[in-house]
Amino acid sequence: MNDLFKTLSDPTRRKILELLKEKDLTAGEISNNFNISKPSISHHLKLLKNVDLVYSERRGQHIYYSLNTTVFQDIIHWILNLKNNGEER
Repeated sequence: MNDLFKTLSDPTRRKILELLKEKDLTAGEISNNFNISKPSISHHLKLLKNVDLVYSERRGQHIYYSLNTTVFQDIIHWILNLKNNGEER
């Protein structure tokens, strides 16, 4: 969980997640929304994949990145448990 929150602390990675909320994108399509190098975008995508926030799928010659909504559901469940003092809903 610590790695997850550390990964989410970066504004570039949060912006990537916002872009992927709209639709699956290639690394090139993601990088078009930033003024940083493509290797930097690849590094951010790798970190997002390492904590399972994003997954990738090859489609033909391209690799598309998608949100892993299951992880977000786990985060929400954890936060709700904190709110409810650890009591299950």
